[in-house]
Amino acid sequence: MKKLLIIVLFALLASIHLIPKGAAMEYRQLTSEEERVIVHKGTERPFTGTYLNHKEAGIYACRRCGAELYRSDDKFESGCGWPAFDDEIKGAITRNPDPDGHRIEIVCAACNGHLGHVFSGEGLTKKDIRHCVNSVSLAFVPAVVTRQESAVFAAGCFWGVEHLMKKMPGVISAKSGYTGGRTDNPDYKSICTGTTGHLEAVEVIFEPGKTSFADLTRLFFEIHDFSQTDGQGPDIGEQYKSAIFFQSPEQHKIAGEISAQLRSMGYKVATELREAAKFWPVEDYHQNYYEKTGKSPYCHIRKKIFP
Repeated sequence: MKKLLIIVLFALLASIHLIPKGAAMEYRQLTSEEERVIVHKGTERPFTGTYLNHKEAGIYACRRCGAELYRSDDKFESGCGWPAFDDEIKGAITRNPDPDGHRIEIVCAACNGHLGHVFSGEGLTKKDIRHCVNSVSLAFVPAVVTRQESAVFAAGCFWGVEHLMKKMPGVISAKSGYTGGRTDNPDYKSICTGTTGHLEAVEVIFEPGKTSFADLTRLFFEIHDFSQTDGQGPDIGEQYKSAIFFQSPEQHKIAGEISAQLRSMGYKVATELREAAKFWPVEDYHQNYYEKTGKSPYCHIRKKIFP
């Protein structure tokens, strides 16, 4: 009996030695930039990260191992240039003293991948914690949305419209593009000639339970000069005109009612109501322009009009 127990003990020790801790974990293949940040503890440039102004509902996971780290409900705008969270999923984050002797590094508890740093005492939220995380350290898993709707607005340069629409609660995404023209596959060079008939526009995907087409239309009117007929601010030309591209009779009705409300308040409304046409996404370098550059819109500022 004693001999049998010894044999079993040796077998258990052998199995532990052959399967070291963490060996079963599968890591995703990283790009050179992801490896620089996650493995070698680098930092991405501020105001350039994919998830800086990302507002979609879901879970932010570790880019390398897929472990869940943060919930979208805990994400907030800190102005620091990197995604910020004021809470973590329990047990997901490990804190380590940074080699600089001042900061606290945060890593994925599952794979030890570098995420960023954590700060306190700034008073930015009630929890008074800021997890400052590199976007390249994260992978996003969207929540299941039961229903989505879309709206298309043209209000001059799409950079500023996209930037401000994204800030609206309930907006899942905002994408810049061209619409309303006479040619297929337009590009920036062709539409700038003013001969294709396309307008610079933004396609907004939103969750009806959190916002509405009417709310977005009111925001649309508040972020640009809807009385201007030849463009928007210093941007003059056909492609910069103000228009709402309605996608249903209901959207047409709502846009018309809000336009009429503005006229009753004494405003001149030059905004055209057009039936939706094919939407062509713009070139990649135009998407998320202000997030990439860290600049602010030069001709789009929200001015409160509606109660």
